[in-house]
Amino acid sequence: MRYVLASILMILSTAAHAQDRSQARSMVISTGGIVATSQTLASQAGAQVLARGGSAMDAAIAANATLGVVEPESCGMGGDLFAIYWDAKTGKLTAINASGWAATGETIEFLRSQGFKDMPQEGIQSVTVPGCVDGWSRLHKRFGRLPWKDLFQPAIYYAEHGYPVTEMIGGAWKGEEAKLAKDENARRVLLPNGHAPEVGEVFHNPQMASAYRLLAAEGAAAFYRGPIAKALLKTSQRLGGKMTTADLSEFESEWVEPVAADYHGWKVYELPPNGQGVAAIEMLNILSLFPLSTYSPRGVLELHTEIEAQKLAYQDLHRYVADMRFAKVPVEGMISMQYARERAALIDPDKARCDVAPGDPARIHGDTIYLSVVDRDGNIVSLIQSLYQHFGSGVVVDDYGFALQNRGGLFELDPAHPNALAPRKRPFHTIIPAFMEKGDVHIGFGIMGGLNQAQAHAQFVSNLVDHGMSIQLALEAPRFTKKTFGGCDLLIESRIPVEIRQALEAKGHQLKLQGDFSSEMGGGQVVVHNSSTGVNFGASDPRKDGAAVPEPPKYY
Repeated sequence: MRYVLASILMILSTAAHAQDRSQARSMVISTGGIVATSQTLASQAGAQVLARGGSAMDAAIAANATLGVVEPESCGMGGDLFAIYWDAKTGKLTAINASGWAATGETIEFLRSQGFKDMPQEGIQSVTVPGCVDGWSRLHKRFGRLPWKDLFQPAIYYAEHGYPVTEMIGGAWKGEEAKLAKDENARRVLLPNGHAPEVGEVFHNPQMASAYRLLAAEGAAAFYRGPIAKALLKTSQRLGGKMTTADLSEFESEWVEPVAADYHGWKVYELPPNGQGVAAIEMLNILSLFPLSTYSPRGVLELHTEIEAQKLAYQDLHRYVADMRFAKVPVEGMISMQYARERAALIDPDKARCDVAPGDPARIHGDTIYLSVVDRDGNIVSLIQSLYQHFGSGVVVDDYGFALQNRGGLFELDPAHPNALAPRKRPFHTIIPAFMEKGDVHIGFGIMGGLNQAQAHAQFVSNLVDHGMSIQLALEAPRFTKKTFGGCDLLIESRIPVEIRQALEAKGHQLKLQGDFSSEMGGGQVVVHNSSTGVNFGASDPRKDGAAVPEPPKYY
């Protein structure tokens, strides 16, 4: 009964003030499934798949494939994927790491011989093997219900028939014209008439439609061993890349066990390295040692504590996180409460620290899209997929119209660093899906945006748990983000009142003011299943072009 009461209080926490509230949108509430993504056409595609009898995973794959068409700067088959699946019948969590490895010939010595002093952030040398399609395939085989070929029909439709470009996506596209102009394929496919499509302009990508048709007909083999693989390798070789046939054909995603924290009775799950989920766990563990529920929501004390906790967790993130097949990452120490207490003791309530150093957790033992789906049975998919930066490497594959990721840019060229570049090694990854639960309430959530993600997850969880916000309000609430390691600089949304910003500056924080709903803070999606009532809830971040769309019933 206590859990049920907590569930009702969390979900309905703003009901009494519905006519005088701080949030801009209402939650989507349905007894059917809900698909929440960053572009409405993709959300609609996923909802239609649910209506055809598809599972939550079917809908997630269909929505993700559609996003690769309608939000091409953020995601697509040329990128990587991570996902968490919650089974409503068994309560079991399953997670996959579908992040690709560096090509066999990509070595520190090779890049230095090419004149690179740091990892390139674009171009063919920043490309790693795309893991997305293999991730889709493995997830569908395990949790899919509809035929594989059916999942790509919405993506094929929009690639062939076209779609009107939306506001946030159009703005990002416009900002990458110079990058896209450097690659002949990108220039021809993604800059029609020599420039990015305008907001509202209908954009077609028949080359991408061809790629999705092959994928629908031949499965993942088309991408890793078939015609798409051949085109990818031809593109790489033409530009001086080192990827081989074996690098593609031998790639396999990895099933992984999530790591977790207990935050005031809520179990919060993230994925282990090579991603940054451990930083979200470390940050939440630190925050759990402070009485945030007694602080004013988004007030000086709360923000100062969260900012300082972020610095501590991110120093450890930068120092230790890497591919655990190649490096010994002290995960157990980083997510332990003993270590959190040591780190929390470094927080000065009156002063910002600009010289935070990583700790020593090893001695303790114990651009991107995010989408979430819940189906009518309560199964939840929390999925994140990305090219990394806008349009990834800026390289578009010959004849197939999709961009390749630049995840290799997150390696280090220092051979002593755990995240040093090496053949068949996966780079440090920023993209992380998340899941949390307490009693009857189960939540799939994520907030994209590079290094923004772990700190945004922690802020979202605190909003829900410490202040009883609804999922929509917790997602919309003003946020800060710090995308550098070290120093006191950070970005903050202008909805934080001026007197609070001034008080933070008096403590030594160096604020750079952003808009009311800044894309720098990332865009999130959330779905909830209440297993006692069978009701589902969805929320979508106004910082993106998307929506949470419910599964349409069979009216007719």
